[in-house]
Amino acid sequence: MPISEELLRILCCPKCKGDIALNESKDGLICKTCMLLYPIKDDIPIMLIDEAIPVKPS
Repeated sequence: MPISEELLRILCCPKCKGDIALNESKDGLICKTCMLLYPIKDDIPIMLIDEAIPVKPS
């Protein structure tokens, strides 16, 4: 089951409290301010700063 739109509206980046968005492959949530990807595992977003993956700006 994919992440619901309602959940996406509620979630924010745990580091900066900014907006996050589903990435293109729909396997993580990206904070464009912090340039961090929070992975989604078994349909659960892992919103831990220590588990976030740095991403390069596009």
